[in-house]
Amino acid sequence: MCAVAALPGQAWAAGEPNPYDFDSAAKPVQGSAVNSDGPSLTAGSTYKDKIKPGEKRYYRLDLDAKTNAYISAVAVPQPATKGGVADKMSVSVEDREGIKCGDNDAQFSSATYARPVAAYADRTIVKDRSSCQEAGAYYVLLERTAEANSTPEAWDVEIRFASEPGLKAAGPTAPRENWPSASPAAPVGGPEKRPGGTSFFDATSLRQGEWQDGITPGQTLFYRVPVNWGQQIFASADLGTSTASEDAGGVGNALVLSLHNPARGYVADESSMYYDGKQKSVALDPLPPVAYENRYASSSATSAMRFAGWYYLSVTLNPKIAEEYGNKALPLTLRVNVEGEAKSAPSYAGPAGDFEVTQDDQEAADSGKSAPEVAQSGTMKLVAAAGIGAGTVLVLGLGAWMLLARRRAAPVQGPAPAAGPFPVQDQAPGHVHGQASGHAQGQPQGPAQGQPQGPAQGQPQGQAQGQSPGQAHGQAPPGQYGPPPAW
Repeated sequence: MCAVAALPGQAWAAGEPNPYDFDSAAKPVQGSAVNSDGPSLTAGSTYKDKIKPGEKRYYRLDLDAKTNAYISAVAVPQPATKGGVADKMSVSVEDREGIKCGDNDAQFSSATYARPVAAYADRTIVKDRSSCQEAGAYYVLLERTAEANSTPEAWDVEIRFASEPGLKAAGPTAPRENWPSASPAAPVGGPEKRPGGTSFFDATSLRQGEWQDGITPGQTLFYRVPVNWGQQIFASADLGTSTASEDAGGVGNALVLSLHNPARGYVADESSMYYDGKQKSVALDPLPPVAYENRYASSSATSAMRFAGWYYLSVTLNPKIAEEYGNKALPLTLRVNVEGEAKSAPSYAGPAGDFEVTQDDQEAADSGKSAPEVAQSGTMKLVAAAGIGAGTVLVLGLGAWMLLARRRAAPVQGPAPAAGPFPVQDQAPGHVHGQASGHAQGQPQGPAQGQPQGPAQGQPQGQAQGQSPGQAHGQAPPGQYGPPPAW
């Protein structure tokens, strides 16, 4: 029951909906302007900070010489934030010599309207590389740059530290140069309704298929798809027709479709849609199958397809759509294909963590459950099992108590007097002999008719049946995750 009470809920205050639902386990942290003062980050943990234009934020990592480290940063500007093509947040990992081990940018690019954007930096163990390979202290640097006319408010930042174990033995280092690039046939089965989440944390799970939702101007919806080793993901997004007047003008960069990998590293996006009220579609360029050796590719998109796990799709509708077509939600259709047979994982020297696809992941994709909903379901199963166990113990205890009570209530009869040398008068021959012999054999004698039998048999059993094993079943679950609020 305590575990249920601690389940994640909405991350925003009542009456002040936040368009991005931060990880409920995110720890507040404040990066330092000086690297040596930066707070330490722990692998497997998520943090929340803020950053203003022109600011630098440092954090510390303590790494070994075997494990790969990935630090993702999700920049979350407030609604109606004005940005520019040059607006971005850079994330990098540096060693003690100030050498960059890895870096990347989270930016709006040509679609300059406010939305969550993410990138990651890494420290990976690479054979024959001299820098960033030793164990010790490393530093994460977040840096924000902005155009002069951009909104000056601070951006919220969600930071996650994920680790990937090294390999037991060296694997291939040459990525594939050719892979299937033809667009696959549309998924079979027809469209299904599945509302999107509001963040990486509560992204709605999808399997291969055609999924429908509605999206309002300025809104960003998140989904996640399990992609295993050797598999390819293809994704496209359709924006349906509007019922607004035919005099409405067209809007460029109307929809942004983005893909991020299991470490929340940017893979690719597409924002070239021009919307004029008619059905329009955008699709991600074909990407290679997931393979460990992709990390050695020169192409950033190919390099990002380096591990199995949950791949995240986000869709944002340009807020300018409201000026021409109103604030009403437009029909959104996502088409997702996962092609290829799953292959064996590389020979990791430890648990793969975020970088694998489990049976539970496949079940979540089938059901559409987000990560919080999966956690809630698992906790409720645990509570149910505990409740059933407690109820069983209670019933067995009551049964033992009843049996003991009955035994104590039964009248005790002493042994019959021994037969003396004198004959007994007025009794049928053999009567006294038969009674005495019965007691000598230890056969119990029941109470006389009409005497009380101890506690009524129905009362304890009725109490046991009236108490529901596992009363935690009746507790109301925490806030549900429905369609996200509009930006």
